[in-house]
Amino acid sequence: MSEITTLAITELAELLRAKELSSAEITKAYLDEIKAKDGIIGAYISVFEEAALLKAEEIDKMRASGVDMPVLSGIPAGIKDNICTKGMKTTCASKMLDGFAPPYDATVIEKLKQLDAIVLGKLNMDEFAMGSTSENSYYRPVRNPRCVDSVPGGSSGGSAAAVAANEAAYALGSDTGGSIRQPAAFCGVVGMKPTYGTVSRYGLVAFASSLDQIGPITKNVRDNALVLNAIAGHDPRDTTSVNRHFGDFTSGLEEGVRGLKIALPREFFADGVSSEVKAGILAAASAFEELGAGIIEVSLSTLEYALPAYYVISSAEASSNLARFDGIRYGHRAVNSDSIEELYINSRSEGFGSEVKRRIMLGTFALSAGYYDAYYKKALQVRTLVAGEFNAIFEKCDLILSPVAPTPAYKIGEKVSDPLEMYMGDAFTVPVNIAGLPALSLPCAKTTEGLPIGMQLIAKPFDEALLYRAGYAFEQTHPIRFDIDRRCVSHDRGI
Repeated sequence: MSEITTLAITELAELLRAKELSSAEITKAYLDEIKAKDGIIGAYISVFEEAALLKAEEIDKMRASGVDMPVLSGIPAGIKDNICTKGMKTTCASKMLDGFAPPYDATVIEKLKQLDAIVLGKLNMDEFAMGSTSENSYYRPVRNPRCVDSVPGGSSGGSAAAVAANEAAYALGSDTGGSIRQPAAFCGVVGMKPTYGTVSRYGLVAFASSLDQIGPITKNVRDNALVLNAIAGHDPRDTTSVNRHFGDFTSGLEEGVRGLKIALPREFFADGVSSEVKAGILAAASAFEELGAGIIEVSLSTLEYALPAYYVISSAEASSNLARFDGIRYGHRAVNSDSIEELYINSRSEGFGSEVKRRIMLGTFALSAGYYDAYYKKALQVRTLVAGEFNAIFEKCDLILSPVAPTPAYKIGEKVSDPLEMYMGDAFTVPVNIAGLPALSLPCAKTTEGLPIGMQLIAKPFDEALLYRAGYAFEQTHPIRFDIDRRCVSHDRGI
C-alpha cells in the first residue's frame, strides 16, 4: 500500500503502461491510506470510494483492450471542495452548503474526466477559501502531515495535506492570495498558481473573481507540469479565460537555468521573516548561482501596500459574490423566520462562519457610499502600481525568488485569536495575485525540527514553462525528503 502511494504520477503511469499495476490496485492503495490516516489529518470532507473503484475497473478494462490511455488515466486525485463535481457534494467547507451536490462539473473536472482521471473525494479547506491555516472549516481543522500539531496552511490545506500524506497522487486547489503556494510550502510539496486566465474558473465557487485561480499540487515539479497540461486552456464559459495556445509545460524541463537572471527583492527579507526561512531562501539563491544563473538584488517598494490592497479588493468581491447565499434558492435555510428579511439574516448568520462574516463586513464597508473612493478605488490604484513594479523588474530579470511565507508552519490555534497576524503571513504571496502573475512554490530547505521551508519563483505572465524549468533544475540537484508524522496513523493517537 505505502510503496504504491509514494510514487510519482510518471512512475505510476509507466507501471500502468507496462501492466505491472492496475488502476484498481492503485486506487485501493490510496483509499487504504485515507482510511489509515485521515482520521487524524482531516484532509477529506467526502470520499467517493465506490465510484472511484468502479471507474478504476472501467479504465483497466479499456487498457486491457489495447486502448492508448493518457498519462493521467487511472491516476487518483483529490479535489478541493470549492470546485463543482456533478452529483457529488461540494460544500466549500461551510454549513451554508452542507450537503449541496452541484448539477454540473467545473471545467477542470470535465477535462480530468476526459482523460479518465479518478476522483477520490473532495478536500477540506478554509470555509469559502477564506483563511491561511485550514482551521476555518465547518467540519474539522486539517492537520499538517509533517507535524500534526501544526497547521497545513490554507485555504487549500486539505489539498496539500492529502498529497504530502500520500492520500492522493495529486490534487487541485485554488489560489486567491497564496492558497495553493502557502500550504504547499508548509507541507513540503509543489504548488503552482498559474497566470490569471490560464485555467478556467467555471465551476469554481467564487471568493474574489479577479484574483481566484485553480492550480495543481503535486509531489514533484514534473508531475505539476503534467497536471497543468491537463487543466489549462481557453473556456468560452469563463469570460476571463485567455484564448491562447499554451503548449506543453513539460517541454524544456531539463534545459537548466544557466544564463537566467533571477531577482532577489530586498523587501522580502525584512523584519518578521524567520532566520531559518531567510537562510533557506539565500541558500537556494546560491544554489541557482552554482547552476549558472545570475542573482540580482532589486527593490519591490510597493510590497507593503499590496497586502492591505488585497484584503480590500478580495473582501469587496467576496461581499458581492456571497450575496447569492441567502437561504432561498439553495444552501442553508434557517427555520422559524417571520419575514423574508429575517430569513436572510438568520440563514446567513447560521450558515457562515466567523472569518467569512468578517470579510463580508469588511467588503461591504469598503463598497458603501462615502467609502468606495477612499478604500476600494484606492486599492485598485495600488493594484496598478504593484503590477507596474513587477513589469519593471521583469524588463531586466527572468524570474523573482522569494520566500513563500515569513515562517514555517506554526501550531494549530496559535494565531486564531489574532487575524491580523495571520493575514501578515500572506504578505509574500498576495502581490502575485494582485498582478495576475504565475508563481511556483517548492521545498528548498527544512527547519531544525524537520518542518518544510518553501521558496517561491515568480515569472512574467504565461511563463509557467520557465518556472517549471527552474524548479526542476533545483529539485534535481537539491532533493529534500520530509517524513510523515507517525501520529498520522489513526491507531496511534498520541496527539
